[in-house]
Amino acid sequence: MEKEFTPDGYNIGMNCGKVAGQSVMHFHCHIIPRYQGNMKNPKGGIRHCVEGKGTY
Repeated sequence: MEKEFTPDGYNIGMNCGKVAGQSVMHFHCHIIPRYQGNMKNPKGGIRHCVEGKGTY
């Protein structure tokens, strides 16, 4: 990912265990490349990787 997409940063997200929201009990990890200016306010990390999807 580093060589092909050259992101400025990353968000890494996992839900580990039923109490944490995991619904299928296997390893599942999201690695999301982030770029300077791709979000107005990236505060909140993984919840705000997609515009309008972080408030729930």
